[in-house]
Amino acid sequence: MEGIKIPLWQLLSLSSLFAYVVAASLLGLTRRIRSVAQPWVTRRVLSDTSRILWIQKWHHGYLDNFFSLLSCVVSVPFYTGFIPLLFWSGHSKLGRQTTLLIAFCDYIGNSIKDAVSAPRPGCPPVRRVTATEDEKENAMEYGLPSSHALNTVCLSGFIDVVVGITIGLVILASWTVFCEHIDDFVINGQNVTYFWAGLSLLLCFAYPTPEVPTPSFEYHTAFNGVAFGIVSGIQQTYALFHSDDVPRIFSPELSLPLFLGRILVGIPTILVVKFCSKALAKWLLPIICNTLGVPIRSSGYVPVLKESDSSDNKPENKQNGFLHRVVSLLPHKNYDVDTGIRFLQYAGLAWSAVDLVPHLFSLLSL
Repeated sequence: MEGIKIPLWQLLSLSSLFAYVVAASLLGLTRRIRSVAQPWVTRRVLSDTSRILWIQKWHHGYLDNFFSLLSCVVSVPFYTGFIPLLFWSGHSKLGRQTTLLIAFCDYIGNSIKDAVSAPRPGCPPVRRVTATEDEKENAMEYGLPSSHALNTVCLSGFIDVVVGITIGLVILASWTVFCEHIDDFVINGQNVTYFWAGLSLLLCFAYPTPEVPTPSFEYHTAFNGVAFGIVSGIQQTYALFHSDDVPRIFSPELSLPLFLGRILVGIPTILVVKFCSKALAKWLLPIICNTLGVPIRSSGYVPVLKESDSSDNKPENKQNGFLHRVVSLLPHKNYDVDTGIRFLQYAGLAWSAVDLVPHLFSLLSL
């Protein structure tokens, strides 16, 4: 059987990212960036507080509801339901590029947030809109750059909004240059799934450690998993379900009733797959980590591996195989298994949206 061919550029890309991870750890890159950027941003946030309070004099319940709605529109549950609809309505290319663009923006924005660890405007005196649990969780993140720009915190500091918009425009301009090349690689490239798996793993290690734990890393991990699931599923089923020749909504082949039928079948299916992926990962990942000798803990998903009991859950495997020697090169600390569980559950959800569910549509003549 012919072995897997790995293009040179993929090896160079992953090797360069790995070298960056090692160098950033040895040189304390995050700490150095924070020592320079955080004091300046903090001064700007404090100086902008009076202007925010002046704006909030025009407080109104309708405005609260408006910003609360905007916050829901850019939440993980919204994307869980919205992105699959793009694929099921025949707009696969739009779905692919939207997913990868959001994943890229999410990673860059949250990385900068946790690297700088700049505070949000103080509350009080600034009033925050936290009507839902998602909004309360979002308010625990650092401020710069603002992921939502105008919502959730109502308002973020002006410097957060300006930097968030600026970075967004730069990313969008870069994306318009490279999007077609990335899309062509996802569809026709060699070794796509393995490369993306390696990239996803290294991006987790490259993520900066914040001063205080925040939900930002969880958001990145979830969408990193979504991107991997979409890429791996598209790579396998592009010719069947995602080419430019597939019918689109409101065409004779895909009427509105058929599309509604797809939604009724698809949404429950991807939620079941997400649940099953999480359950399987919670059972399987601790076994794999213990077998490889990786010290692990759990911040919530696996109660028996809570951090307080981490000293009692150190792996006892003493084998000296190749994988164990590789694992021994990792920094000696307990790794949060919840990161892998979260990644796999969202990867399973996204994969099912572009692979499993379209097969069901085909079987049900939808």
